Amino acid sequence: MDVRNLLQQILADLRFYRENDPSVESLFEIIFTPSFRGLLNYRIYHALYKSGHKVLAKILYIRTKLKYNMDIHPGAVIEAPIMIDHGFSVVIGETAFVGKNTIIYHGVTLGARRVESGKRHPTIGRNCLIGNHASILGNITIGDFVKIGANSVVLEDIPSYSTVVGVKARIVKGASNEKNA
Repeated sequence: MDVRNLLQQILADLRFYRENDPSVESLFEIIFTPSFRGLLNYRIYHALYKSGHKVLAKILYIRTKLKYNMDIHPGAVIEAPIMIDHGFSVVIGETAFVGKNTIIYHGVTLGARRVESGKRHPTIGRNCLIGNHASILGNITIGDFVKIGANSVVLEDIPSYSTVVGVKARIVKGASNEKNA
């Protein structure tokens, strides 16, 4: 386990929370925020999982899932920094990837569309914002700088610099609409 890299990720997450969460006034306060604690635990059990300590990782994963109501699979890859704001009911599947500088609100699901082996969860680009209770499902790619509205259901690739809303999500602002403006 690469402890130095783990500490760098945790410190980056702390700084990102400090920059993006107006409700916290100090790093000390962030450390005791349940959503940060869940993310911190993910960072630890993901590092254990990658280094081959899968049983220990799964034990910490189950504990985190029960204590913080965040279901982030140990195999999911989440670049640092990110912020999970009000992390309750966040689900991130085993083959999901989340790029750095992304903000995820409560109730978000990065899940599969069907039971299958291999890559089955979404890839989220960098600098994205995912609104509360959005569901992004399947082996799809969300580009960089994408905003996904609350309660949206995303089932297809979304190009960078887009804003999507709705069930089934549609692009309301972005590269494909700018040509028609």
